[in-house]
Amino acid sequence: MSPVKSVKVYPPLHKGSGGMVPQPQQVEKIVRALRRGLNEYLELRQIELDFLTSQQKDTKRNSRLAFLYDLDKQTRSIERYIRKLEFHISKVEELYESYCLHRRLRDGASSMKQAFSSSSRSTKASRESLVELHRNFKECTEDMCILEGALETHLGEFYIRMKGLVGFARLCPGDQYEVFLKLGHQKWKLKGKIEADDRQLWDEEEVVFVPYLHENFEIKVTELRGLMTILVGTVTCDTASFFSARTQIMIVDITELGTIKLKLEVLWEPLAQSI
Repeated sequence: MSPVKSVKVYPPLHKGSGGMVPQPQQVEKIVRALRRGLNEYLELRQIELDFLTSQQKDTKRNSRLAFLYDLDKQTRSIERYIRKLEFHISKVEELYESYCLHRRLRDGASSMKQAFSSSSRSTKASRESLVELHRNFKECTEDMCILEGALETHLGEFYIRMKGLVGFARLCPGDQYEVFLKLGHQKWKLKGKIEADDRQLWDEEEVVFVPYLHENFEIKVTELRGLMTILVGTVTCDTASFFSARTQIMIVDITELGTIKLKLEVLWEPLAQSI
C-alpha cells in the first residue's frame, strides 16, 4: 500500500469556511450528520468493549495470563478512545448549543430592526434603539461565524481510496483518464490507465481531506487522448453522507446516464484533528 497523501488545509480558527455570513441551515444539516456518525462510533466501540470485557472474565477463569495481558491492553485502549469520543461529542454539543443561542439572538435583532425601520414615528429614542440593534445583529453574526470555525475543527478527516472507474463497455484497454477531486482549497489529481487485462493502474491511490461545513466534494473526470482532453463529466457530492462509523464504498455517476461511474472507498476518522 502506498503512503496516504495528505492535502490538509485546516479551516481558519477565526471564522468558518462560509466567510462572514453564517449559514445556519447548512450548519444544522452537517451537525445532524456529525451527531449521527459520532453516536455510531460510540455504539460500535462500546460493543467492542463489552466483548473484550466478557473475554477477560472467561480468560481469568482459564488462567491464560499472556492472553489476559493482551486483552487488558486492548480494553484500556478502547476505554481511552471512548473517553476521548465522549469529550469530543460534548464539545460539539456545547459549540452547537452556543451557535443556536446566537442564532436566536440574531433573528430577534433582525425582527426588531425591521419593526423599527418600518415604523412611521422616528424619535431620538427609536433611532438610538435602531443603532443598538444594528450593533447587536453585527456582534451575533460575527460570533456565529467564529463558532462555525470552531465547529469545523471537530469534523475529523476523510480518508479516501481510489477504487477505479466502472464503465463496462465504455472502458477499453489503453484508455487513459484523469480524476480531479476538490474540497474547498484542497485538491487531488490522479491519472490512470486501463490495462489489457482490464486492470486499472493509478499513479496515486489514497488521500486525506479535511471536511468543511460549507463545502462539498467536486469531482471531474476527463479522458486523455494524446494532447487532447475530453470531459467525461463533473459531479458534486454532499459531504454530509460521509460521516459514518463504517467504511463506505461510494459509487458516483460521472455521466448523466451513469455509463461511467467513479468508485471510492471512504473512511471517516472523527478524532483525527483532536488526537
